[in-house]
Amino acid sequence: MPRTKGDHEARRRDVSEAVWRVLAAHGFGGLTMRAVAAEVGASTGLLTHYFRTKRDLVAHALDLLERRTAARPRRAAGQGLAAVRAALLDVLPLTDEATAGNRIWVSSWDTALADPQLRADHARRYAQSRDTLRDLIAEAQRLGELAPGDPERLAAGAQAFALGLVVQALLDAPAFPASRQVRLVDDHLAALARGGGATGDG
Repeated sequence: MPRTKGDHEARRRDVSEAVWRVLAAHGFGGLTMRAVAAEVGASTGLLTHYFRTKRDLVAHALDLLERRTAARPRRAAGQGLAAVRAALLDVLPLTDEATAGNRIWVSSWDTALADPQLRADHARRYAQSRDTLRDLIAEAQRLGELAPGDPERLAAGAQAFALGLVVQALLDAPAFPASRQVRLVDDHLAALARGGGATGDG
């Protein structure tokens, strides 16, 4: 009996879920055709119907990671400085789910750096995030909650701060519990409100 379109779509969903489970367990370093095939309970030959090459598999995994990240629940943003704060907190590994997602993102950097197209895709993703931050910062400035300054430059600094904090929290979780991460964000925003640089966390 021939497979129906519904069968094909169901199998594609199964494969995508298997890709995600491999990513969650092993990161991009452990993402192989063999690992995904074992996770889905199929042969590597079957996977070639979905991914002709390892690069196709990686590209699918990055797309899957982007879509899952976009679908993740966000904090109530409000407006102005509160919206900037919420956007930065949403980046950080403050929960088990956010920690798992950040581990996968960080593991993807080496893979993306090795491929010009994947690197360009990553650059686009981070540029979009900066654009969002830029608009939020500009609104906070309009409301008088942040000191004047180039919103694009401030957004780049805020993104770099948040990503650096992600790496530190992943590498040394005991030294950077959620409470300390939140304090550091608040210190950073307080410094921006004054028109200065980031401060320490006391």
